[in-house]
Amino acid sequence: MIFNLEINEPTMMYEKVMVIDDSHFDRLIAGKVIQLSKFAEDVITIDSALGGIDYLNSNVDNPEEIPEIIFLDIRMPMVDGFGFLKKFENSPKLLHEKCKIYMLSSSLDPEDIKRANKCKYVHGFILKPLTIEKLLHLMQL
Repeated sequence: MIFNLEINEPTMMYEKVMVIDDSHFDRLIAGKVIQLSKFAEDVITIDSALGGIDYLNSNVDNPEEIPEIIFLDIRMPMVDGFGFLKKFENSPKLLHEKCKIYMLSSSLDPEDIKRANKCKYVHGFILKPLTIEKLLHLMQL
């Protein structure tokens, strides 16, 4: 008797995901968790809100380089996560259609959560650290 057992590698949920956070440690953790959970094929890590906006705007003509998910920190120097959202609002429509933004923050400030949830581009608020369980929850939505 011959058995044909096919073992399929789990497919990635997304092609590209971006993590915008000024903390090297938090970017490292988020990137590893995303890779280990097979959440995305490619993880782009950016250390500032302005760097994230620059990346997105410079790749508008290369849609394959645009992340489908952006994990955005709130507390960053110079321009914070809310400043990113203001600039994102004025970005090309393609970015609005392709990118889902999740605030990824250690802030428990109810005002931050309320403000994030008011933004039409924010799809959710996730408390740091990013974990496989939190990503699994997102996959089920």
